[in-house]
Order: sequence, then C-alpha cells, then structure tokens
Amino acid sequence: MQQFTVPQFIDVEDKIIGPITARQFIILLAGFLAMGVFYKIFDFSLFLTTAILTLLISGTFAFLKINGRPFHYFLLNLIQTFKRPGLRVWNNAFRAEVVEDEADEVEAIARIPAAPKLFTSSRLAELSLMVDTKGAYGGAAGEEKIKLQ
Repeated sequence: MQQFTVPQFIDVEDKIIGPITARQFIILLAGFLAMGVFYKIFDFSLFLTTAILTLLISGTFAFLKINGRPFHYFLLNLIQTFKRPGLRVWNNAFRAEVVEDEADEVEAIARIPAAPKLFTSSRLAELSLMVDTKGAYGGAAGEEKIKLQ
C-alpha cells in the first residue's frame, strides 16, 4: 500500500510580506487606495476624518478575528442571523377568512379516498422471513414452486 503524507495546518494562510497574509494585504491596499481618492477629493480636515475611519474599518477587516475566524465571516453570519432569526413565534389570532379557507382545504382532503391495505401482518411476517434468510425461504408461493419441480 502506498504511503501518503497528510497535509496539516491547512487553515493557516500563507504569509507574503512579513507577518501579513495575501488577504490582509489586499484589504489594506484597498483601504489605502480609498484614502488616496479621499485626499484628492476632500479638503484636509474631511480627508483626515475619512482616512481615520477608513483605516479603522480596513484594519478591522484585515486583522480582527472572532473565535479564530476572520471578521468578515463573523459579519456575514451576523447578517444572516438577523435576516432569518432562529426564534419563531406563533400568532394564534385567527381571521374568519383564514379559518374558512382552511375548512375548504380539510373538506377537499376528506374527499380523497384512503389507500387500500396492501399487506396484512402475516404477509409482512412472511416478507420479513424472506429478507432475514436472504431469499433461502421463498415464501408460501416459493415452496409450492419447489414442490412442483
């Protein structure tokens, strides 16, 4: 049998510039590019305000980890949780038209005929025996075939 090496530490990102990973570098690069655009567009006081805010946001996305996961995963999970909450509350206030619609549905379901009984308990026991013996016991019809041959 061939021996294979199993890769370990696959969740560790590769470092490209000192202790900075490629993901962190791209996030910081985008933040610095935004600050360059702000420098050209705004006056110095507004630039300073937006630059500090941009640096805080890009630093948070680049370096902050919550439960060992990058911040953007936490933010995506938070948004998903707010869009689809886990607690569901039952509102038991009925409206008359809703009750009437449900009554019509119940009547329609009641008109559908019930499925006929296909197997009796003795037939189920016989099928169970056939499965347990892996086909060695062929059932009552199978025994008649064996006797005829």
